[in-house]
Amino acid sequence: MAEPRLTIAIDGVVGSGKTATARQVAAALGYRHLDTGAMYRAVALAAMRAGIAPGDTGALATLVASLRLEFGPGATGNRVSLDGNDVTDDIRLPEISRRVGAYADVPLVRRALVTRQQELGRLGGVVAEGRDVGTVVFPRAELKVLMVADLAVRARRRQAELAAKGVTIDLDVLTQDIARRDQEDAERDYGGTGRPADLVVIDTTDLTLQGQVDAIVALARARGA
Repeated sequence: MAEPRLTIAIDGVVGSGKTATARQVAAALGYRHLDTGAMYRAVALAAMRAGIAPGDTGALATLVASLRLEFGPGATGNRVSLDGNDVTDDIRLPEISRRVGAYADVPLVRRALVTRQQELGRLGGVVAEGRDVGTVVFPRAELKVLMVADLAVRARRRQAELAAKGVTIDLDVLTQDIARRDQEDAERDYGGTGRPADLVVIDTTDLTLQGQVDAIVALARARGA
């Protein structure tokens, strides 16, 4: 009999550690890692480079339909390719972080990407992370996790991540950016049904990355992974 192949959905606030954690959880379980947020960032990057505003739905629809968006393994995690070019680092730049929400709010963008995400996770054996993955994308996921952390800790984490990539940004500016995105995310309604009854909340404020990974792997093992 084949081993169970769960769908694990990891949601969380900006800077809570969900991307790095999801990547390592997937590696520990031998599952695929699906970074849904990277898909929205790639669309935002492509649109901004093409000079397409979020409100130009006609041009945006044409762009989304024609994009070649691919994921592949790399030495430090998944690499993101857009029309044949590696944009893994580009999609994490602060200017993309500030604008991605405006593009993600466009219904045609969300419909297209959610459909693709569901297809990629159709057979299970996937750790999907991003906003609303447990309510909209994979509402039947066997394990749903919400990662939270204090704002100050999240800002310092994100600043360190950017510094490692050669990007310098003032901590106060970054803290304000994250607080604004928290507010925008709280006000969005993408069709979810509220907080699932089976959602597990993990506060990562005082947890190391390995602690976060171990906690979620243990939850997955308890569910038969």
